Amino acid sequence: MTPDPERGATLRADAARNRERVLRIAREQLAAGDDSLMFNSIARLAGVGVGTVYRHFPTRQAMLEALLVERFQHMIGEVRAAAAEEDAVTSLHRLLRLTLQRMLKDSGFAAVFESDSDADGRMSAMKGELELALTHLLDRAREAGAVRPGLGADDVRRLICGIGHAVRIGDDQAKYAEIYLAVLLEGLRPPR
Repeated sequence: MTPDPERGATLRADAARNRERVLRIAREQLAAGDDSLMFNSIARLAGVGVGTVYRHFPTRQAMLEALLVERFQHMIGEVRAAAAEEDAVTSLHRLLRLTLQRMLKDSGFAAVFESDSDADGRMSAMKGELELALTHLLDRAREAGAVRPGLGADDVRRLICGIGHAVRIGDDQAKYAEIYLAVLLEGLRPPR
């Protein structure tokens, strides 16, 4: 029996294999640039019935979150490492640039990062860890005089998501990503 991360229950061996096969196919589709996650197509390619897909992932959001657990765990590590670095301001700038680049390259990551929904509770817990580490980094940058008072981690998340959206709707993403990120970084500073 294998633990079922979505339900906190234990899966039979065949159900665990089916779940992993479904996730593998969905990962391959995302890697190929198809972020539609059409359950009928995934079921056919995985060799299972569409009911099996729905049993493991009742919604597209649930599947997307399951696919992104490792990426969010990696992001948590990056934020914690940035928060521990000596130069909090440089670390914050680098972290925001990295987050924006990841959002622009990975639409699935962007969708989950921007969303307040959570299919099974794990994503909320990971986002909570991200927020805690980012709060620590912001506090250190604020102590260095580089971040305005009253600006929290969720504010910064919303701002970087807004920039991601603004960049995606236009041409020359690299150019506008840098311009808009510079505006954000300037806007984080305390009023003069």
